[in-house]
Amino acid sequence: MGEFRQSTLRDDLFGGLVSVSLAIPLAMGYGMFAFTALGDSYFAHGALAGLYAAIVAGVVCVGLGDRTTTVYAPRVTTTFLLGALLYDLVHSDAEVLRGGNVHLIVIAFFSIIFLGGVFQALFGLARLGSLIRFAPHPVMAGLQNAAAALLFLVQLGDVCGFDHNIPFKAVLGHLAEVKPLSLAVALVTFVVMWKARVNTTKIPPLLVGLGIGTVLYFVLVLTGFGAQLGPVIGVPVAVESPTPYRAISDQIHLGDFAELFPFIVGGAFALALVAAIDALLCAKLVTPAGAKKADGNRLLMRLGIGNVLSACVGGITSGINIGPSLANRAFGAKTSLSVLINVTVLLLMSSVLSPVVSYIPRVVLSATIMVIAVQHIDPWSIDLVRRISTSASRHRGLMLLDLLVVAVVTALSVIINIVTAVFLGIVIAIALFIVRMSRSNIRRRYNCDKIHSRKARTPEEAALLEKRGGDILGLELQGVLFFGSAEMLSDDIERASAAGLRTIILDLRRVTEIDATGARILADIQVSLARKNQHLVLALAKNSETAARLSEAGIIEAMGAGCLFEDIDRAMEWAEDELIRTDAKDTKSNEIPLASVDLLSTLTSAELEAIEHHTRRETFPRGKVIFREGDPGSELFIVTKGRTSAYLNLINGGDIRLATFAPGTIFGELAILDTGPRSASVVADDDVICYVLSEQQFAALAKDAPAVAIKLLSGLGRELSRRLRRANQTIHQLET
Repeated sequence: MGEFRQSTLRDDLFGGLVSVSLAIPLAMGYGMFAFTALGDSYFAHGALAGLYAAIVAGVVCVGLGDRTTTVYAPRVTTTFLLGALLYDLVHSDAEVLRGGNVHLIVIAFFSIIFLGGVFQALFGLARLGSLIRFAPHPVMAGLQNAAAALLFLVQLGDVCGFDHNIPFKAVLGHLAEVKPLSLAVALVTFVVMWKARVNTTKIPPLLVGLGIGTVLYFVLVLTGFGAQLGPVIGVPVAVESPTPYRAISDQIHLGDFAELFPFIVGGAFALALVAAIDALLCAKLVTPAGAKKADGNRLLMRLGIGNVLSACVGGITSGINIGPSLANRAFGAKTSLSVLINVTVLLLMSSVLSPVVSYIPRVVLSATIMVIAVQHIDPWSIDLVRRISTSASRHRGLMLLDLLVVAVVTALSVIINIVTAVFLGIVIAIALFIVRMSRSNIRRRYNCDKIHSRKARTPEEAALLEKRGGDILGLELQGVLFFGSAEMLSDDIERASAAGLRTIILDLRRVTEIDATGARILADIQVSLARKNQHLVLALAKNSETAARLSEAGIIEAMGAGCLFEDIDRAMEWAEDELIRTDAKDTKSNEIPLASVDLLSTLTSAELEAIEHHTRRETFPRGKVIFREGDPGSELFIVTKGRTSAYLNLINGGDIRLATFAPGTIFGELAILDTGPRSASVVADDDVICYVLSEQQFAALAKDAPAVAIKLLSGLGRELSRRLRRANQTIHQLET
């Protein structure tokens, strides 16, 4: 046990030291990015704010029960938002901020961070962690791309070697001040860091780029080229410290915040939303395969509390730091002790070693951050562009809409501000979702002149259905039936009914949800068709959620329970019966002679007598089970009056009707061919008369009249062939 503890301690120590070497430059770089709008005098304060945030978040999350090796630090998405919010405060038209009230700007800035942490903790307390993850991905992709673009562009001033802060939008106006040697150092640093993973896997690329870039910088300084290079980070020299607790003694009036309050609350909510989504997504990425998933709600509460405390000590918003977290685990860390080691080094760096940090060249740090910015371009967006350029599928239009949302959010974030971009992006994504969902729900449509129910028909009825079956229209629906898609369905049915249809069947078995408006529209469709003497029937399992929804809305009662059928086969049978009832003579009460049976149509009178002599005539009352699925089978049945149906029992207790046999048809023929158990149950739908041919009687027929037996077997082959062809035709029609 002691050896194990010693090994674990050594692994945690090594993992913590490696991860902190990655976390330090990232935290400093992001912190400086967040404070860019305040100018050069706050540059070093920004670096410290990033370190403070990483320290507080790590201590709070471990203290509140996080026992993983996850490392916490500022994130590019939240830092970008903070930089944009601070920029808006600096350039605000608010009366209280005119004249450059930097102290009030700083207090407002940290108020946003503080309140954002409160909102984030409340998200977790309200158990919204599982809901926030469903934020539209194109919106988050656009936000990440904008953050990557801005993170890259903001570094241009340092890369160019300017001696003072110049916004990236003004770089073109200061081209005469660009220092070529500074650009060369940045390029070398960028390339070295970009290629480092190819040359070595033991040292993190960021450290390789930062180390070689710094050495190159100071070699050039020592050789007399210092004037042609940009400055180092430097030490904090701001007149006003950005530590918010100083405001306690400065008597800030609440009235000063009244004008800024809407901006602070809106910015804090947007910050909390972005930070929460980012944290939940990062938690997925850093969780090892097969490991227990992170509790999103607890994660949000921990980070929210951490960000509240971070604001109190002058730190910015933190999240899960993916790179250092993965490095921490990859280099052996097994417990949260590695995170505390990481925090201890960060604390040492921000206090005792801060003078050393101040000598890091800005151009080198900015070049490494540029690499990180490029690597932060959303890979899904890149893949989306590739798929659009190479795809010719029907989904190309949907992919273009997703790309449009990404582009709009990215552009708005850069041109206007990120708060507007996030909320407008969500609105656009919701609108596009409604447009997509409002597409037609019709998955397949077919007329019943080619596709029939499984009910066997007399030759006259079959001929009628071939001729008039087109008056029955089947529509198979799918997806969500709500106000948009239901209106489109109503329009489709209105156009179809104008063609003189008799019955319209709606197959709702694949409808996943239906709202009150969609249900009401179904009732309106039924009323509209009834006025034209047309019928609307529904194929829908009575115990389904959709059926329950229609029943609760009173739609089943309004339409009548007779319009609801368990499956499409029963609905189609009803429509066919209705068509036959009004267009053909009723012959169900008459028993047909054996000569009218299709199977025996090629036999002579003498041969029919032989068949009749070797069969027995039986009657079955309505509802009688003639045989059950699994029973031993040894008899063939020839129907001469009434109808029977074959059913296949389901595991859940229901059944599927396989076929209905009318006068002139046969069933149970497989028993003659293979003497196996019955494959389905057969029930008499009416009072039925059958001629029954048993296995023994068929053997006697084959002995007494072998030619008749051969003709009978040939007729069975034709019957089975016809059934197979009809099945193939139905499958073909349904699939096309």
